[in-house]
Amino acid sequence: MDKFIDSPWFLRLIALFLAVILFFSVQAEDQSNRNTANDVFALIQDVPVEVYYDTENLVVTGVPEMVNMTIEGPANIVQTTKVLKDFTLKLDLQDLTLGEHTVRIQAENLSDKLDVRIEPPNVHVNIEEKVTQSFRIDPEMNTRLLAEGYEVKSMDVQPGSINVTGAKSIVEAISFVKVSVTGDDKINKSFEQKARVRVLDRDLNKLSVSLEPEEVTVKVDVKEYSRDVPLKLIRKGKPAGDLTVESVTLEEQSVRVYGPKSAVDAVKEIPAEVDLSKVSKSGKVEVTIKKPDDVSKVTPNKVKVQVVIAGEPADSDEPDKSEESAAKPVDEETAPPPEDSNPENVTVPSQITQQISEVPISIRNLDAAYTASIAEPANGNVSLQVTGTKEELEQMKRTDILIYIDASDVKTEGRQAAALLVEAPRGITWKLAVRNAVLDIKSVETKA
Repeated sequence: MDKFIDSPWFLRLIALFLAVILFFSVQAEDQSNRNTANDVFALIQDVPVEVYYDTENLVVTGVPEMVNMTIEGPANIVQTTKVLKDFTLKLDLQDLTLGEHTVRIQAENLSDKLDVRIEPPNVHVNIEEKVTQSFRIDPEMNTRLLAEGYEVKSMDVQPGSINVTGAKSIVEAISFVKVSVTGDDKINKSFEQKARVRVLDRDLNKLSVSLEPEEVTVKVDVKEYSRDVPLKLIRKGKPAGDLTVESVTLEEQSVRVYGPKSAVDAVKEIPAEVDLSKVSKSGKVEVTIKKPDDVSKVTPNKVKVQVVIAGEPADSDEPDKSEESAAKPVDEETAPPPEDSNPENVTVPSQITQQISEVPISIRNLDAAYTASIAEPANGNVSLQVTGTKEELEQMKRTDILIYIDASDVKTEGRQAAALLVEAPRGITWKLAVRNAVLDIKSVETKA
């Protein structure tokens, strides 16, 4: 054995073996270096992410619509992948429960010779129950768009509500569902337009939900600014001869004033001047209302004043039954008898009319936060004519006639015009000397 090892041929064989091993080792390393040197990189931006879950009953938030992806590998494969983009990035959430999860984005249909890096590689998602709820739409409009002296009387949205679908937590966070009306400056007439609905939380942040419909129609009613202003009766002159005026009563207690808000609000009352020197008998006198400065118009611009001369009957026009029906509360006690209540061949009792003076006006349904007094008529009383059969009028007591104001709509302080309402016994018709009164409203805190 020692002789064989010491043989020159043994040493030659060992040297040859080591040379072959070294040759193949260097070849493998060179090939590896050549392969790495030939790999290329490519950035593919805005790659869509497909999400798989129960879209009928669930909503997923936190999934990015697009991600960026880097691929590395042989130049031909990289170039083909970048051009064709025949791969898929997906999130499979079908087996996950409700709640928050961190999920890795998966790449499919990519060559195994490519090194793939996705940014971000993982996403944090929240799986929630899908709910649908109906919300009323509130329209809004910048009043600076209106021409001077005009205001928005009403805004109507069609449809008035929409269905909002989204994650339960997001739908529960909805505080406002609004639609904004836009337009050119100096709007002075009514119009309508289509507008998109906005869904906001309490901090006015826009929420991501589905809307049905997404767009609605808004009808805007624009009118010239106006308000009712009380009339102040002013007597001028004296009646001719020895005539004595017993009473002077306005038929209307207020008129409507139109124009710029500052000018209209500055008008507290409007004088109605009646010239008694031109009155020779009891009756109605027409008075022209003078338009205050800076307002555009007053309606009506003429009102009637009932003047009663001592010793003469008041103007006895037939009662206006249409007015009575409009003012009288509709209930069983005050409703007129049916048309067929008088059969043929039955004599209808003759109707007579009487004047009832100084009936006190009461105030009903006033909010406890306010107090009210009657500014006009000045004494808080009003006269009226009642019509019925002789028997009905004889049976009727003065206290059976109730005249009142329904103050349930009073919400602000100041002078306000109010309609007079009447309750009378069945079968009695009536006509008021005036149809409106003026209330002086004060809050309880202000009074104190």
